[in-house]
Amino acid sequence: MTDNELLNAHLSPVTRYPLPKNMKYRGLQTQIWNNNLKSTILLIMFPLVILGLVWLFFYFTRPEYSTIDDVHYSFINAAPWVIGGVLIWFLIAWSANTAIIRNATGAKPLERRENKRVYNLVENLCIATGMSMPKINIMEDNSMNAYASGINKKTYTVTLSRGIINNLNDEELEGVIAHELSHIRNRDVRLLIVSIIFVGIFAMLTQILLRSFFYSSMMRSRGGGGRGKGGAAILIALALAVVGFIITSLFRFAISRKREYMADAGAAQLTKRPKTLASALRKVSQKPKIEAVTRKDVAQLFIENPKEQKKDLFSFFNGLFATHPPIEKRIAVLEQF
Repeated sequence: MTDNELLNAHLSPVTRYPLPKNMKYRGLQTQIWNNNLKSTILLIMFPLVILGLVWLFFYFTRPEYSTIDDVHYSFINAAPWVIGGVLIWFLIAWSANTAIIRNATGAKPLERRENKRVYNLVENLCIATGMSMPKINIMEDNSMNAYASGINKKTYTVTLSRGIINNLNDEELEGVIAHELSHIRNRDVRLLIVSIIFVGIFAMLTQILLRSFFYSSMMRSRGGGGRGKGGAAILIALALAVVGFIITSLFRFAISRKREYMADAGAAQLTKRPKTLASALRKVSQKPKIEAVTRKDVAQLFIENPKEQKKDLFSFFNGLFATHPPIEKRIAVLEQF
């Protein structure tokens, strides 16, 4: 039997449904192990990409009389500084990610006395799964959206918009909460944050180098002789930073899209009502946009991207760089039985 057939055999008729053909169901522990492995690979891969681009920078900017050994020598001297800078950046972003996400979305703690309904739904699901109760935040926005955040038990948080709380019935809201709890259980949040941090490094470097290049060009136009070589070096560094940004972004997008299908599967298993989750997603798709969310990296944490989705001639290419699979496909998967 295939993994999908095994899943269907162990679930009641109410909970069984097929995943997309190119995906196989994985048990919770397997999914956690896979995501932890991916996190480790990313932690190794991104610094290697950075070091590779640093070596290429020294190679392309070397003087004509230099040898490849000179390139190696310059790279070896620079590598500890590069790794140190990346490590410091990573540790700061890692420790501050919860506050950054909260500030980017305007989320605030939701007290039990303010909404016992939400707390009861979260508590019941946590008891059913044997997991610790996460914090609950609310976004004062009439749109319908939600996201999970946090890297450990102290920071795990489920955040809901005011609109999704008010517009979904109990079963639909339970499905959404179960989806977000599945992200936490699968260690999806930690994996995404690792990828977001490293992509952010390249994004920041690209901006810095782009401004430096324009400044260098402006100085040359004002008669600052002898800056041509410096401008060329900045241009090469900028090109390499853009390449690094594209490479790391593609890895991030590939990870992000599949996690939504797996979280839908986890929610369907937990609630035993996949069609109710499909109903919730259909409502969410009507009004997911949140004006306060402007950062693309934060937007990918949501159950549906809260930024306005443009449908135009470039929709196919937009799909290649999408953080989420089309919500219509997710609904269709949930309604297949």
